[in-house]
Amino acid sequence: MKSKLVTVALASAVFALHPLAALAYIGPGVGAGAIAAVLGVLGSVFLAIVAVLYYPIKRMLKGKKAKAAKTSGDSEPAE
Repeated sequence: MKSKLVTVALASAVFALHPLAALAYIGPGVGAGAIAAVLGVLGSVFLAIVAVLYYPIKRMLKGKKAKAAKTSGDSEPAE
C-alpha cells in the first residue's frame, strides 16, 4: 500500500512539474491588476507589522519625555 502511494505521489509530482503547454494569455489589464493586488496585500501586511511595532515604541518614548520633563521641571523655581 505504501509503495503504491509513493508511486502515485511521484507520478503526480512529475506530471505537475512538467506541463506540455499552458496556452494561456494574460492581457495587460489583468496582469497589472494581479500585480497591484499582490503589492497591495504585501503593503498592507508590512504596514500592519509597522503599526504593531510603532505604537508601543511611541508610548515608551512619550513616557521617557514626560518623565524627563517632570524631573527637570522640579529643580527650577516656580514664577
